[in-house]
Amino acid sequence: MPPTRRRLAVAFAAVVTVVVAMAFVPAQAATKTPRWILHIQNYSGGISNGVRERLAFELGQTTARHAVRSAMPSLGTLENVQMNGDTDPPLPQDEPGIALNLENHMNAVAASNDYTGDGFWIGYTTDGGRHWTSQWKDPKFSFDPNHRCFASDPGVAYSLRDHAFYMSTLCYFVDTPASEIHVWKSVDGGATWSDSTHPALVVTNRASDGTIDASVFNDKELIAVDNTPTSPHYGRVYVTYTKFHTVSGGRSDYCTIQAAHTDSIPTADPATSVWAHTAVVPDNPGDDGKGASANQFSTPVVDSQGGLDIGFVSEDCNTSYDRALLFARSTDGGASFGDVVRVDRPGEWVDNPNRNDYLQSLGGVRIPGTIGFAYDATRSRLVYVALNAIDRETSGTNISVHTSSDFGATWSSATWVSVGDPGVPAAGNQFFPAVGVDQDGVYSAIWQDTRSDRHLIETFQGTSTDGGATWTNTLISTAAFDPGDSFFSCGCFIGDYNQIAVSRDVIYPAWTDGRDSPGRPSGDSDIFTNVEIAT
Repeated sequence: MPPTRRRLAVAFAAVVTVVVAMAFVPAQAATKTPRWILHIQNYSGGISNGVRERLAFELGQTTARHAVRSAMPSLGTLENVQMNGDTDPPLPQDEPGIALNLENHMNAVAASNDYTGDGFWIGYTTDGGRHWTSQWKDPKFSFDPNHRCFASDPGVAYSLRDHAFYMSTLCYFVDTPASEIHVWKSVDGGATWSDSTHPALVVTNRASDGTIDASVFNDKELIAVDNTPTSPHYGRVYVTYTKFHTVSGGRSDYCTIQAAHTDSIPTADPATSVWAHTAVVPDNPGDDGKGASANQFSTPVVDSQGGLDIGFVSEDCNTSYDRALLFARSTDGGASFGDVVRVDRPGEWVDNPNRNDYLQSLGGVRIPGTIGFAYDATRSRLVYVALNAIDRETSGTNISVHTSSDFGATWSSATWVSVGDPGVPAAGNQFFPAVGVDQDGVYSAIWQDTRSDRHLIETFQGTSTDGGATWTNTLISTAAFDPGDSFFSCGCFIGDYNQIAVSRDVIYPAWTDGRDSPGRPSGDSDIFTNVEIAT
């Protein structure tokens, strides 16, 4: 089935006048530069790279309408497949999300950022990942169905109770301080979705009287569903995100993890859903946005007790420096959270010390320390993987794992996931980890890797059958790529993360790949998978 022909939005070249916004501004007074833009212009870190690059693209790129061509499997011993349909000439896709149908593992849905229009790419498969059908969605603000917004950071989850896929996304645009998070729904395996003008509205900084709180920007949302039938909150949909609070000049004085939940997203009109909100970390201005009030990359999972578990990173609000790996848990369906627990132990983990998240061998490409987080129901164990630069002088950045068998109260010592010899950290740089656990307790992790050539990126997969104690590594990409050729003229952005969805029947790794990029100044990246179906 060929991909749906895409309506390409015509992006415009814009000139931004730097004017400090009022703390609260009317919706109609959206001609002033939003504070979130000032933050990006004036501070090297904080608001995520996907938002930064979308802004840079909008201010400097113009696109035309092009025909869409189908994604085709690539050749090789491994069965790598480009998941997304593409345009001619091609434009980048990055930051994939993916989930499988828990009732039919051969069906999965993936999504990614897409730079051809305002929205993102959505793909679904019914044959275990060999073939994907593509479509694109361009969202609108909840308060104005004619006002386009950028979709970004898509997350995907499946609900057993609702027999539905849910997809979360940011919604923002360059001409307004409005900032929203939306959720869309599909009840036919990903073939069709909610209307873009009637999303489930998770959170907005626009009040009912039309005023917009220009100090707030909502960033980096992810989604999870309670799929435990014995849970008192069976079917509850959770979305976690970072609330950036900005002051004059765009500086953020706190950036805190938030959680939202709902028990119903009606298929006919998701906009009628009602969401409750809880601050995982209190809104408390700190010292230049450091300390307990600075957090990013929240990743939610639901355990077999119905607990909502969130892994996240203590990251400065105005640089990209990460200070600790953190965890919080709710036992009452997201209404409240216990104390924040530090996951990493002294002397076992450090962030890349570069405040812009550059890795030396990759030049000006930003590689943030995003995490992967999963739950092992066979062992009642939480699994937390992260970029770890503690051995950077010898082996570069690596991927390590911490586990918890008491629902996050205590955490194990770090174990290397990216390895050369058994237990020895791999050479080169490893980054963008993701992890999943199947019904038999087998752990599968993916990440991107420069061990073969410090200037070229490949994708590796790790497997552990002993609860994360030891890992084997396998190269799963059939081609390497140069990140400097993979995002327009700057070559600076290949996303912030990858994802993986697993079962005993099929594994769906999803990663950003620039192997088919024409190089600068065009630049391109696509979303790839490797077909892994049990025989």
